[in-house]
Amino acid sequence: MSNKIKIFDTTLRDGEQTPGVSLNIKEKVAIAKQLEILGVDIIEAGFSIASEGDFKAVKAVAETIKNATVASLARALEKDIDAAYESVKKAASPRIHTFIATSDIHMKYKLRMSEDEVLERIKQMINYSKKYVSDVQFSAEDASRSNPIFLYKAYEEAIKAGATTLNIPDTVGYATPEEFGLLVKGIMNNVTGIEKVDVAVHCHNDLGLGVANTLAAMVNGANQLECTINGLGERAGNAALEEIIMTVNTRYDLYPYIHNINSKQLIKSSNLVSKLTGINVQPNKAIVGKNAFAHESGIHQHGVLAEKSTYEIMTPESVGLSQNDMVLGKHSGRHAFSAKLKEMGYTLTKKEIDETFKKFKELADKKKQVLTKDIEALLTDKIYTVEQAYTMDSFQINTGNKLISTATLRLIKDDQVITEAATGDGPIDAAFNAIERCVGFTMSLEEYKITAVTGGKDALGEVNIRVKKDDAYYVGHGVSTDIIEASIKAYINASNRVYQVLSSKE
Repeated sequence: MSNKIKIFDTTLRDGEQTPGVSLNIKEKVAIAKQLEILGVDIIEAGFSIASEGDFKAVKAVAETIKNATVASLARALEKDIDAAYESVKKAASPRIHTFIATSDIHMKYKLRMSEDEVLERIKQMINYSKKYVSDVQFSAEDASRSNPIFLYKAYEEAIKAGATTLNIPDTVGYATPEEFGLLVKGIMNNVTGIEKVDVAVHCHNDLGLGVANTLAAMVNGANQLECTINGLGERAGNAALEEIIMTVNTRYDLYPYIHNINSKQLIKSSNLVSKLTGINVQPNKAIVGKNAFAHESGIHQHGVLAEKSTYEIMTPESVGLSQNDMVLGKHSGRHAFSAKLKEMGYTLTKKEIDETFKKFKELADKKKQVLTKDIEALLTDKIYTVEQAYTMDSFQINTGNKLISTATLRLIKDDQVITEAATGDGPIDAAFNAIERCVGFTMSLEEYKITAVTGGKDALGEVNIRVKKDDAYYVGHGVSTDIIEASIKAYINASNRVYQVLSSKE
């Protein structure tokens, strides 16, 4: 049995199914490019039949990525498979990933199909997929709750039809590590032809066992592990890529497996996905949480100063963190700033460096020290935002405990200045109302989060919001040392996302 494992990342498909997450094409391509740098073997770019936007995003990813397989999910239906092929056909390495449920409960209540009908559908749809691409993955949805004997038949039918990868999903996160490991072992020992294909697992985290189940499957023969950055996904999410990789790297004595992942890109990948989805990583999240390498206890601090391994089982550098921060301030020059960006792993054009340096100097005039997290926030705000149809020229706020809060905003669109004023229940509400007057449509504010990027009274404030418009959700992001300005930037950012969608429908 080979000890090489493949990583199949489904952040752009299952991860985007996280409630409240909606990525545009530019954001999906940005994440896909980072996954390629990370070393992911297969990128599941989306569910092409789901919508025109999904189709276009999968197609854009397929045309961009050169060093990883790009897959599209498809039900065992000809129209799904047609759409999947059309979206991935220009990929350097295209894959169609088709699925059908095999558990009694799904076949009876969802599919309303008999076992024989499901087996025939598997045969037909894999044959149909093979006329398009040589690389076809078959998933038996709800495999962990399926009758093992029928599951063996389903996989044998898939192999005979030409499937190159068989996926064993724990679709609802029901399995435990011991039983899931035994299920994989049973498949490896009882499915004729299993040695000819890759064996994948896709574990959900409903009981908090997604990573544990994935590792149990790996030691029993699975060689393709499906996961997402930060464990995003339906309900409680999926097995987290970063936790799988660092468990294998740290406990190589128990898991002697090799892979293509560059673990030093984990933090950068996590941060990018968090910023673009608007889903914050919990501070105590393993590997990529902000407290994962933090030590507050005096006993821990003393131990780490004497010998890092007393309380650190892996190094911060191994996941892409730097032990030391270069302190930047208002006297720092462009060369030092560029060197810091390079140290942080960012490769920017001269124009992007100039624009970000200007923002950095403005910030440095407002606070004593500009830290790495401040720069990351500036980069996110500058580089990974949607095209700005509306930009802010100026704002003025009048507020007080005995005054009606009033906001006056000047926005610019197509070189035209739009000025509007509005009142509201507080300065931020007033500003949001004024923005809506400027752009000409209203939105429902579903979530508003403000955090200090660093400590201190002069900390950079980061605002992340989620708004709803016509049953769709949009994320907005803004940073400033002025929390009202950061809030205005975030709401304008969200408004631009809405405007982009509304304009495409006209």
